[in-house]
Amino acid sequence: MTVLSRINSPADLKGLSSPELKQLADEVREFLIETCSATGGHIGAGLGVVELTIALHYAFDAPRDQFVWDVGHQAYPHKVLTGRRDRMSTLRQEGGLSGFLKRSESEYDAFGAGHAATSISAALGIAAGRDLNHDDFKVVAIIGDGSMGSGLAYEGLNNAGASDRDIIVVLNDNEMSIAPNVGAMHRYLTSVQRNPLYNRVRSSLGQIFEQHDKGKGAIHDIGAVVKRWEESVKMFLTPGVLFEEFGFRYFGPIDGHDIDQMIETFRAMREFKGPRLVHVITQKGRGFPAGEHGEKWHALPPGHDPATGKVIHASTANPNWTTVFGRGLSELMAEDPTLVAITAAMPSGTGVNLVQKAHPTRFFDVGIAEGHAVTFAAGMATQGARPVTAIYSTFLQRGYDNIIHDVAIQHLPVIFCLDRAGLVGEDGETHAGLYDIAYMLAIPGMTVTAPASGAELIGLLRTAIAHRDNPFSIRYPRDASPDLVGAAETIEAVPYGSWDVARRGRDEVAVLAVGTMVAQSVRAADELAKEGIDVTVVNCRFLKPIDGASLDALLHEHKTLLVVEEGTVVNGFGAYLAAIVATRDPSVRVIAHGVPDRVIYAASRARQLAECGLDAAGIAAKVRALHSAAAMAG
Repeated sequence: MTVLSRINSPADLKGLSSPELKQLADEVREFLIETCSATGGHIGAGLGVVELTIALHYAFDAPRDQFVWDVGHQAYPHKVLTGRRDRMSTLRQEGGLSGFLKRSESEYDAFGAGHAATSISAALGIAAGRDLNHDDFKVVAIIGDGSMGSGLAYEGLNNAGASDRDIIVVLNDNEMSIAPNVGAMHRYLTSVQRNPLYNRVRSSLGQIFEQHDKGKGAIHDIGAVVKRWEESVKMFLTPGVLFEEFGFRYFGPIDGHDIDQMIETFRAMREFKGPRLVHVITQKGRGFPAGEHGEKWHALPPGHDPATGKVIHASTANPNWTTVFGRGLSELMAEDPTLVAITAAMPSGTGVNLVQKAHPTRFFDVGIAEGHAVTFAAGMATQGARPVTAIYSTFLQRGYDNIIHDVAIQHLPVIFCLDRAGLVGEDGETHAGLYDIAYMLAIPGMTVTAPASGAELIGLLRTAIAHRDNPFSIRYPRDASPDLVGAAETIEAVPYGSWDVARRGRDEVAVLAVGTMVAQSVRAADELAKEGIDVTVVNCRFLKPIDGASLDALLHEHKTLLVVEEGTVVNGFGAYLAAIVATRDPSVRVIAHGVPDRVIYAASRARQLAECGLDAAGIAAKVRALHSAAAMAG
């Protein structure tokens, strides 16, 4: 019987011996590697915190003591140890376990986490609520060093350090976020790991203390002095001085793969009060058979070979939108020396790793700091650079104030490229890019676009580069491009503010499709034609500004406009267009058809589209319903 098979809750850890705990760590790691090879998922972070997770659950008493993980990528071992081992095969699947923390999933998930740097603020809030209720449990925030590049982490540190609340922060330092970390904090944290003087001093002091503890001669008399000297050296040579100035008592750095040392440290932490921080050094992706972890192993798709990380049955589909964008931007940058690429810790996730290789001096990774990325881009734009800021739709929400105040109000020509716009499949509700249409449409001067094909994406990039008066945004999905895209030099700019008729019909219903919905709408129209319903489909690649001439022609020829968009139906393009049509021809109905006003949970992207009625079958059903209603009314 394996040790892991005996663990159904953290309470089952308490009776294990030190060798059994170490065996458990090995078994958890093997279990995660095997499970995620089938389900896919963010495996790298979880493999790095196996021993840390065991030590935390051994030393504390969850769920009474509450853990806040930052981000949820780290929490796979936590899920395994908190009664969810038998459900890990459902990870990131419809109706299965979330890939992140989820309060509704388990009493052990104190706070949901899909984005980075939230843990310290949330943990402090939990601690404040605890104190108001006169309770006495412990609150532990586990934050990755990559998240320490985000301003929110420092807002939390600043407030917590001044509060004198009983809160523990565990800094999981593995030198990685998704890509290798960047920035001054990264250099500061890694300096201690590579400081030979500190390590030699620490080793020597350990020998002195060992003799001191045995009470050997004069050593006993200088023990207190040596301890004070050790603290001074530690403060001088380690990151502790920064955190101590923030108001935290600092402990570390300690080996994050030494379970015994961590248990001893965490048990000691329970006895202190006030803000304290434990600095733990771990290796992301530890034990992965394919070798040392790199950015590639951060997250892997379902059906991969754990020995190599490669997909067993590779798809023969066209390149994904991310690759099309990255390759196209790199080629356009060869034409225009003013272009620069900016990302927030997501080089490969956004495709700009291709730019990094081809144009390293014009590539900027600012770390997990989306607001900073936007304002940094604004600053560059004032100097004549043309910043292309590539950020996931869901993450760009964090920089919304910066987009308005630092870019739009100053009429700066920053180009925003929003990857993962729309439904994102197994990444689930925390990563869905459903709101960018609504939030970009609200910004004065912002051009809002959505290409229907990879070639059109490159054409819109050309249009954006030529547009020098205001910001410009382009959204595209997490999916394969519907076309094979040639070299950027063969693709012309899309005429600014233009729509394109993808299919012309004679029915009174016209479908105005946005981006990914163009191909789905054409397929729906082809099926409807077999039933005698002949609808027009328009590629509304420019959501703002609209193509006024094309709209007027549609109003003249059709009585109902069905707007189909892969974004929130609330305040989306359909709502925006309805307001415009009301001023031009109030007799024409505008029906918005998009993602409904509710949370869309993890499932395959195809299943999510079908659930929202945004596949060809769902669009056809909507047109039939409108057609029938019109016939009955007539």
